[in-house]
Amino acid sequence: MRWWSVANFVSNAGTWMQLTVQNLLVLQITGSAAATGLSMSVQAAPALLMSLVGGAAVDRWPRKLTASVSQALLGAIAFTTAVLVATGGLNLTVLMGLAAVTGVIATVDGPACALLGNDLVPPEDVPSAIGVGSLVHSAGRLAGAALGGITVGFLGTAAAYAANGLSFLFVASVIPFLRPAYGALRQAAGDGSVAPVPNSPVPNSPVPKSPAPGGPAPVGENMTVRQGLAYFMRRPRLVALAGITGVSAVFGRNYNLTLAVLVTGPLAGGAGSFGTVSTVLAVGGIIGAVLGARLRKPSVRLVGMLAAAGALLQVVAGFSPSFAVLLVMVLPMAVVESVSDTAGTTVLQTDPPAHLRGRVLGVWGSVSTAWGLGGPPALGLLMELAGARGALVSGGLIIAGSIGAGFLLRRHGNAAPVLVREDARDVAGQPALSTAA
Repeated sequence: MRWWSVANFVSNAGTWMQLTVQNLLVLQITGSAAATGLSMSVQAAPALLMSLVGGAAVDRWPRKLTASVSQALLGAIAFTTAVLVATGGLNLTVLMGLAAVTGVIATVDGPACALLGNDLVPPEDVPSAIGVGSLVHSAGRLAGAALGGITVGFLGTAAAYAANGLSFLFVASVIPFLRPAYGALRQAAGDGSVAPVPNSPVPNSPVPKSPAPGGPAPVGENMTVRQGLAYFMRRPRLVALAGITGVSAVFGRNYNLTLAVLVTGPLAGGAGSFGTVSTVLAVGGIIGAVLGARLRKPSVRLVGMLAAAGALLQVVAGFSPSFAVLLVMVLPMAVVESVSDTAGTTVLQTDPPAHLRGRVLGVWGSVSTAWGLGGPPALGLLMELAGARGALVSGGLIIAGSIGAGFLLRRHGNAAPVLVREDARDVAGQPALSTAA
């Protein structure tokens, strides 16, 4: 797990180095801000549909091999881009093509790496492992953004892409040496062999033909995309989690847009002031990840409560009379958001049985891409109508009101999947899993 965390830190730092310079590269090639936004959408769009297929592939194929190959392919794309930038052979068409291919590979790489990290610790420690992953991501983001500016200043844009390529290859080289923790549920190999039964006294004993609820399924059976989608839709707690996260993402998480306009507009700050806000957001994310790692069995109820608390803090931030007051509010906003994200990710990755987790993450990838693509335009329209302060205040009230309505519906026994009853059994009669076991 220590090696995996180091590899993830290196990979995240490399990715954020590339993201730091990618928009500048598109602007240099096209001179168009619209083209910059289009390149980001092209890279994200494949996840809208392909995530379902990518999640099924993660469930079917050997996880370590899948993650190694996907990381190597992403590294190859980064190196290709670096060469094209250095030789002057990169144009908008080629850049869009590379972005689209990157998006397709990411639909497999994301769930494969997430679930591989969970396999490295005992089931009871999976929430902590997810918290560590969130911490590593936040630290890598800070380091990568800083290194990106330094690298471009001294070595040029191509060097940032090359560094990202090396980071992917480093992860791919670490994966073969990782060993799953004793007792961790492992997916059966994609070549038709079977994984050992967890805690079995007989080495290499095969998975039963009809596994117990929550256990691994025989390879080649029940591995369809449709089954993963059906499981997700029949689990009220997962549907509720999607609703909470979706409304929060659209009206509360786009701080790069809302806070940038608030700082540079009503608060009369500059780019340096917004840079300070971004730093505070990152620090709050790290603190929240540390706190989130201490959660043992987070629930959808906890995610909803944290999201509502963050929304109310956002409302207060919208009324900030000065930049100093805004900074005071931004830190707890970021902490609560990070803890909520960690709790939600834990529920998402541990609720399904082991043989369905890749497909459930695939469904989540499609859903989150939908609100990721639709959120900024919707929030932009809200800001046009209500201004930066109005968008923060009204957005926070929408989030808190939606979650509060869900609590009321639940209290009155309503079955609406807004904020759900976490029954001991799901609609199919299977036990609900609260841990990776």
